[in-house]
Amino acid sequence: MTPSAPRLNLGGAQPPAAVKEPVAMSNDDSMRAALLQMARTIVANSEDVGESFPEEARRIHYAEAPKRSIRGVASKDEAAELADEGIEVMPLPFGHLLKNPVQ
Repeated sequence: MTPSAPRLNLGGAQPPAAVKEPVAMSNDDSMRAALLQMARTIVANSEDVGESFPEEARRIHYAEAPKRSIRGVASKDEAAELADEGIEVMPLPFGHLLKNPVQ
């Protein structure tokens, strides 16, 4: 007896999910102005803690440091660990705007 390929019944199979492609925002002046205003508001109302963001977020969450708005840098793994601890974080898609003076 020789090996044979198994029969595949594909009659009820669902088509593969569509692959989502990256999208870009409109390049109009009002969109840029809105993003710039948002970046300015974040800078004006938060403290930059840089690379120590995960540690500082934990200190604030566990009441070891004063409660305040902070911003900084965290890897995806660090952000996931913070979320697992019940610490809410929000990635900023325009974080690069916050690294330089916002004009």
